[in-house]
Amino acid sequence: MMKKRFFLAVTLCLAASWAYAEQLVISTRNTTMVLDVEQGKAPQYVYYGAKLKDGEAAHLQQPRDGRMDVYPVHGLNAPAEAALALRHADGNLSTALVAESWQQEADATGSLVTIRLKDPAYPIAVELKYKAYTAEDIIEAWTTINNGEKQTVTLTTFASAMLPIRRGDVWMSSLYGSWANEGRLVEEPLTPGQKVIVNKDGTRNSHTSHAEVMFSLDGKGQENQGAVIGAALCYSGNYRLKVVTDDTEYHYFFAGINEDNSEYHLKKGETFTTPKLALSYSQEGLSGVSRNFHKWGRKYMLAHGDKERKILLNSWEGVYFDINQQGMDQMMKDIASMGGELFVMDDGWFGDKYPRKTDNSSLGDWVVDKNKLPDGIEGLLRDAKKNGVSFGIWIEPEMTNSVSELYEQHPDWILKAPKRDAVMGRGGTQLVLDMSNPKVQDFCFKIVDDLLTKYPAIDYIKWDANMPVMNHGSQYLPMADQSHLYIEYHRGFEKVCQRIRAKYPDVTIQACASGGGRANWGVLPYFDEFWVSDNTDALQRIYMQWGTSYFFPAIAMASHISATPNHTVFRTTSMKYRIDVAMSGRLGMEIQPKNMNDEEKALCRQAITEYKQIRPIVQFGNIYRLLSPYDKKGVASLMYVDDAKEKAVWFWWKTESFQNEHLPRIKMAGLNPNKMYKVHELNRIDLNPLDCEGKSYSGAYLMNHGLEMPYRNDVDWGKKNDWASRVLLLE
Repeated sequence: MMKKRFFLAVTLCLAASWAYAEQLVISTRNTTMVLDVEQGKAPQYVYYGAKLKDGEAAHLQQPRDGRMDVYPVHGLNAPAEAALALRHADGNLSTALVAESWQQEADATGSLVTIRLKDPAYPIAVELKYKAYTAEDIIEAWTTINNGEKQTVTLTTFASAMLPIRRGDVWMSSLYGSWANEGRLVEEPLTPGQKVIVNKDGTRNSHTSHAEVMFSLDGKGQENQGAVIGAALCYSGNYRLKVVTDDTEYHYFFAGINEDNSEYHLKKGETFTTPKLALSYSQEGLSGVSRNFHKWGRKYMLAHGDKERKILLNSWEGVYFDINQQGMDQMMKDIASMGGELFVMDDGWFGDKYPRKTDNSSLGDWVVDKNKLPDGIEGLLRDAKKNGVSFGIWIEPEMTNSVSELYEQHPDWILKAPKRDAVMGRGGTQLVLDMSNPKVQDFCFKIVDDLLTKYPAIDYIKWDANMPVMNHGSQYLPMADQSHLYIEYHRGFEKVCQRIRAKYPDVTIQACASGGGRANWGVLPYFDEFWVSDNTDALQRIYMQWGTSYFFPAIAMASHISATPNHTVFRTTSMKYRIDVAMSGRLGMEIQPKNMNDEEKALCRQAITEYKQIRPIVQFGNIYRLLSPYDKKGVASLMYVDDAKEKAVWFWWKTESFQNEHLPRIKMAGLNPNKMYKVHELNRIDLNPLDCEGKSYSGAYLMNHGLEMPYRNDVDWGKKNDWASRVLLLE
């Protein structure tokens, strides 16, 4: 009788357990993620990939020989990598998280899944969030951690999410670089051990590495075929991306805030929210994942992602610090004469006691230098109106110089290690303001607020950040919480951005940070675009913009025509080549027009006119990268196609030049095979048109065969050079 009762009790227990188990299916238009959740157990990954048919999820095989915990924690399987590790108030370093409840709710964009976890022994509550964007094939994952203990808990590892990826022939594409060489692409197979990508800059996070990666599941990534997973951490600060490959059948991908020197003291009742990790899957290769991120980014992340960007002239490479009223007026007149729509005055316009003549003074003293600009900003706006262009201005709100009135008045506002002298940056005097300090936040907001309140006609702000956090120390944060600096800096930065956007939703703001230091989806909800790099050399820009396009759309990538020899690498390229590269992003100019000859001005005028025709296709179209410059075939090519597949713009750039060279013919992509497309060359300089000019070809022919391009431009003997490029409009 006792045995029978025991058997019955076990049976009822198992039945109750099954009653509290559920399979959560998170779907987008073309993808599915499946999680198994059972009350009292850790949630498990089952599947992430191509869209499953109705009912198919119920019959999936369970993953074998892998650790499938959705959010692995440290302490009870210590050899395994953890997404979360913490020190409880009593010193215990172990954590266990089991499912308590979960819900899935639909919304206008897709669905939101929330899984609530708890530690059976401690009042620690964690929520796992999964937000699906149906049309864009994006799933965002993030985590909240709540401390219900009576005293402070210390977080030592706090990733946003973990994703297991089945081993096979998996390759990872990531971005690396440096100042003036940002967004460079590296492709490598995943091998046993760890692959770690970190940022420790403190203020900027996309110079030496990027918080975005792609995983090609079928070998080395191909642009328009093959299964690919893309992941982007949406965070403006220090991050850590890590792939762990051990003796199991899986790679384990972790992404989140870099915890180095950033342990977080979570006070009683406080909730810590991690940045979002955006995931996408495509069976259309690397470009397929890029298209998903571009659509999601333009619609949900990028400020004004649905509005065309203006064609501008920036003063920096034209005059550097040599700002004056007459010179600005002349540059406005020149860009207007070429069809431009906006003039941006860069660094060098401010400072009273310490005029900004070089990079070693005046940051923080945001008053007009009346010696340079006797008519002030009022005069600049007057001249902009006279010339028929909008006006923009450069600022660097997060920084100061030791040679400035601001520093003299508020030395306590800078980041500085306790009991140490301040470490200086650019110009031997630059310092970073402490954005964790609410007074500094108010000051930074006031810079923008004063400008736009007094001068509401200002259309554009270039927001720069030219120094990393060299001084790890806050004069505002308590000594016990100095490890919060990196996190609190970016919380303060975001608060300022939110205040600016709440009051000034229509102004265009560029994220510049020593060039491309802030190309990140954590920054861009408050910015319209970013400066890809301080290096405007057309050839090197092909490589940088190629990599950057993996996750960021052309509308966000400021790409300017500049002078030669180039101011960074001193290369001399043809004006047409510089134009043809710049037109593949948000077109602008970074040059002194009065130094251009009439032929160059005429060519730029033609290019601006033609860019206005293709601007909707480039800025809102779907990218198809065709032949990578990294493949070293002597040529690079990509194209943009509109949603209706009615129009496309095709770019072709030679990357080297030899006698008796043999370049591949480029097959196009993304067109409707049954439609006919008429070819028209833009920015033409040839004496004779291409043999395909004005002719029509089927989408099938262009995608299966492609068009032959001459290896040189057909120009007069004295104008010949080795920088051949082509831009074709198909419609």
